[in-house]
Amino acid sequence: MSADFLFELGTEELPPVALKSLLKALAAGAQEGLQKAGLEYTDIESYAAPRRLAIIIKGLAPTTPVKEVTVWGPPAKIAFDADGNPTKAAEAFAGKNGLSVGDLSTENDGKADKLVARQQAGGEQATALLADIFNDALAKLPIPKRMRWGASRTEFVRPVHWLVMVYGNDVVDATILGLTAGRESRGHRFHHNQPISFNSASDYVETLRSAYVLVDMAERRSLIIEQVNHQASQIGGTAVIEEGLLDEVTALVEWPVALTGKFEERFLQVPAEALISSMAEHQKYFHVVDANGELKPNFITLANIESKDPAQVIDGNERVIRPRLSDAAFFFETDKKTPLATQRERLKTIVFQAKLGSIYEKTERIASLAAAIAQDVGADATKATRAGELSKADLVTEMVLEFDKMQGIAGYYYALNDGEDPEVAQALTEQYLPKYAGDKLPETTTGTLIALADRLDTIVGIFGIGQKPTGSKDPFGLRRASLGALRLMVEQGINLDLKTLLQTAVAGHGSNIAKPDETVAESLAYMLERFRAWYEEDAIATEIYLAVAAKGISHPLDINARVLAVDAFARMSEAEALAAANKRVSNILSKLDGEPSGSVNNDLLHENAEKVLAEAVASKANSVAPLYQERRYADALAELASLREPVDNFFDQVMVMAEDEALKNNRLALLNQLRGLFLQVADISLLAPTKG
Repeated sequence: MSADFLFELGTEELPPVALKSLLKALAAGAQEGLQKAGLEYTDIESYAAPRRLAIIIKGLAPTTPVKEVTVWGPPAKIAFDADGNPTKAAEAFAGKNGLSVGDLSTENDGKADKLVARQQAGGEQATALLADIFNDALAKLPIPKRMRWGASRTEFVRPVHWLVMVYGNDVVDATILGLTAGRESRGHRFHHNQPISFNSASDYVETLRSAYVLVDMAERRSLIIEQVNHQASQIGGTAVIEEGLLDEVTALVEWPVALTGKFEERFLQVPAEALISSMAEHQKYFHVVDANGELKPNFITLANIESKDPAQVIDGNERVIRPRLSDAAFFFETDKKTPLATQRERLKTIVFQAKLGSIYEKTERIASLAAAIAQDVGADATKATRAGELSKADLVTEMVLEFDKMQGIAGYYYALNDGEDPEVAQALTEQYLPKYAGDKLPETTTGTLIALADRLDTIVGIFGIGQKPTGSKDPFGLRRASLGALRLMVEQGINLDLKTLLQTAVAGHGSNIAKPDETVAESLAYMLERFRAWYEEDAIATEIYLAVAAKGISHPLDINARVLAVDAFARMSEAEALAAANKRVSNILSKLDGEPSGSVNNDLLHENAEKVLAEAVASKANSVAPLYQERRYADALAELASLREPVDNFFDQVMVMAEDEALKNNRLALLNQLRGLFLQVADISLLAPTKG
C-alpha cells in the first residue's frame, strides 16, 4: 500500500542566494531518480529553510511494478544438437539471463522456433532504492565548490548534521553523506534548540511550525511581504521590495519578524541609490519611500527571532547601519572635491583590454563615435562628445570603488555638482541601459547615443582582436551588447545603416584592428543574427526573419519593420498560397541561364489568365510603390495578398515553359515582375513549407 515519504537533510546555514536553486535541483533530481527506478507516486513537495532541505513524496508505491520480461534467444536448431542436447549457445543464453537451460522454453516468434526466457522483473522495495536516489540527487546539486569538515571525507555545500527518512510511519534504513537516517530533526536554533521527531510526513510542516520553523519557502516569503508592508504603513511610507533581496531574506530566516529602524536625516543628502545599495547589499534591509517616491530615513529588517525586547534588536541594527551610511556620506563629499574631468585622467592607467588600450582611450573612441552618430541623426554632437569623454570617469571615484552598482549613477550626481549640462549628466547613468532583456531604455538622446557607441566600440574591438564569443564563452558580454544595440536602434528610431556605424567604430580603433573589413563583416553578421533570438522571444517564426535577412539589409530599424510586416502577412489566409507560388517562380527562374526580360509585351499575352495576372501585377506595382517609399510594408503586402486568385489561375491554366520562345520569355518576364513586387519587402518564398 502506498504511503508518503519524508526526506530532510539538516545542515549548517546554507548559502541564501543558492537556497532556491538547491531546492529546485534536489526536487528535480528526486523526480528523475524515481522515474528511472520505476517507482510510482502522486506528487512531490519541496521545502527549505536556512538549515534544511526537505522533500515529501506523496503516495509513494511500496515497490516497483512487477512485469514479465521476454528475451528471445538463438533458434532451436542452433540451441540443440541432433540428439536434442543443449549446445553451448543454449547454455550461454541461459547463463546470460541467470537461468538454467531447463528454465527456458521453445516458442515460435512468427519466423522460427527459438529459445525464450520469461522472467518477472521489478518488485524492488522502495525503501531499498531511496538511499541511492537521494545520494545521486544530492551529488548532482549545482554546488560550485564543495567543502569538507572535521576528519570526514564527506563533501557538501555545508556541514551536515542530521538526516530524516521516514516512509509511512517507519524509518528507512539508509546512510547518506555519512549520516544514518532517523526521524529526529532540530527546531529553531534559539526558540526551540532541541530535537523534534516526525511520526510521518503528514506532520512535518506543522511539527516544525510548533518548533518555530516555517519550512515552506512560499509561506515565509508571503509572510515577509505582509510584515514588511505593514511596518512601512505604520510610518506612513511604502516599502520597496526588490525580488532578489526578498528571495535572499526568505532564505536567511526560519521565523521572520519584521522590525523598523531609522537613521539620521543628514544621510539623505547622499545619493539615495548609495544608501539603498548599502542597506540592501550589506545589511539586507528594505528601504522605504514617501508618497512622492523619496527615500525616508527608515529601513525594515527581518529578525530571525521573536525578541522580548525588540527595541534592543532595532538599536543594534541602527548601530550597524550608521557607519555604513557614514562611509557613503564621506565618499560622496570627498569625490565632489575632484571634478569628473580630473578623475578621467586616472583612467589612462586602467586597462580596458590589453590589445585595445586603456579605459581612457575607450572614452575617446566613444566620444568620437557618439558625435558622428549625433551628426547623422541631427542631435547635439557637442553633448554627445562631452558625455562620451566623461562616461567612465566615475569608475575611479571612492563611491563606485565601494559600491560598484553606483557606476553611472555616481557620475550623474558628480556631473551635476560640476555644473555639467543636465542631459550630459543623465547620459552618464543611461549609458548602461538596457542592462538586460526587457530593461528600460535611455530617456535622453545623448544617453541613447553614448549607450550605442559604447556597445559598438566593444563589439568591433573584441571581434577585431580575434576574441569573438563561442557557444559557451562570452566574457565581454557581446550577445547582451548586440541585443542592447539593436534595441536602441529599433525602439529609439535610429534609422542608420549598422554596417556604416561599424565601419566608423572600426576606424576609431586605428591600428588596434588589423583586418578592418573582415571585422566589420563578422561583427555585422553576429549582431544581425541576434535578431533571430529577439523574434523567437516574440513568437515570430524563424523563417520570417530569414525571409527578410535574405535581402541583405543592414538597417536594423528597416529590418524590424519588414519582419513585423511579413509576420502580419504570414497570418493572412492568402499567405501560404502566395508563398508557394513565389517558391515555384523562384525555382523556375533559378534554372535560367540569365535574367528574364524586365518588361512584358502585352501583345504576347494570349491566355486570359496571363492577361488578368499581367493587369493585376501592373496595377499593384503602381499602388504599392508609394507604400514602399514610405516603408509601409505591412500595407503593401496586404495589397499584394489580393494577387492570390490571379496567380493561382495563371499556374492552373498557363504553360510557362511554352515551346514558342517569345511566349515563354514573356511569361517568365511576367513572373519575374510578380516576384519582384514581393522581393521589395522580403523573399516570401522562404515561408513556403518544405516538403518532407
